[in-house]
Amino acid sequence: MSAVATNPQSSSPLQEGVKKNYLTALKEALFEEMQSNPDMVCQGEDIGLLGGAFGVTEGLLGQYGSDRVVDMPISEACIVGSAVGLALAGKTVMAEMQFIDFISCGFDQIVNMMATYHYRTAGEVNLPIVVRGPAGAYSGGALYHSQMNEAWFCNAPGLRVVVPSTPYDAKGLLKAALRDGNPCIFYEIKELYRKREIAEVLPDEDYIVPLGQAKLRRVGSDVTLVSYGQNVYHCLAAAEELLKLGVSAEVIDLRSLVPLDEQTIFTSLAKTHRLVVVNEAPMTCGFAGEVIARVSEKAFDLLDAPPARVTRLDTPVPWAKPLELYVLPSVEKIVAEALRVVKF
Repeated sequence: MSAVATNPQSSSPLQEGVKKNYLTALKEALFEEMQSNPDMVCQGEDIGLLGGAFGVTEGLLGQYGSDRVVDMPISEACIVGSAVGLALAGKTVMAEMQFIDFISCGFDQIVNMMATYHYRTAGEVNLPIVVRGPAGAYSGGALYHSQMNEAWFCNAPGLRVVVPSTPYDAKGLLKAALRDGNPCIFYEIKELYRKREIAEVLPDEDYIVPLGQAKLRRVGSDVTLVSYGQNVYHCLAAAEELLKLGVSAEVIDLRSLVPLDEQTIFTSLAKTHRLVVVNEAPMTCGFAGEVIARVSEKAFDLLDAPPARVTRLDTPVPWAKPLELYVLPSVEKIVAEALRVVKF
């Protein structure tokens, strides 16, 4: 369980000087932004009395009341559509999807309404909305509770798309997204929510992680591994295995997909000259392909080998564990592709 206040009447989930997990970091971000911004509201299925399916919003209702923390019907279109209306009325809105898979039920409201409003008003109207929810596989959730569908929204002009991999980034990026003024789709990796190995001591002072800035997670010289979300940890583990084989891998965590920090990738390639991109979504039209396309267009002269992708197979995520692992990226698959690229 996360190290947070579980009493709904608690005024804050903050505990200073101790390591915080990914879920706690997100909870802190919501509490702090609700405290500092009286015009912020939160809404979603079971986010009030239940505290969210995973507990991210636990305690918000007791602290801020039902006018600002609203349990919504099971209708993602209603959740997002009403969020647009609230934003037009001057509110900052956090809209939770109970699982990111079901964001498709609110797709029209997101891509045709929320994403386009700034453009349709010639830049006069901003919609400060963050649509967030648990995403990703590796937990046996099968096809309806395992999706990474970020490429849908990277293809919709007007949206920010963010995927944090650490507690520090989860808190800082969520706060940045809520203050940004532009609508954002915020992917939370549910397998990381309570993962003790990645817990961190977070700063006591207020901070944000700027959108559109990648993070260098490991320095290397022979091949660049680019990823985001849970696959960052697969890349870091692969880098350890590669080192045993005499290959030095650099690991970049994109953090933001839109806007994308291209320069950090190019700077790394100027040193390594080889690229492997990893994403958990299917290969066809996945974001790994977008990264490779931009590198090919803008930094082709830096490459000494064809870039490679490690992605999910073009199939839904199976329920059976051996089949699930078979279709998803793994440390072994990343090592194999990195070796292939290095030996080219």
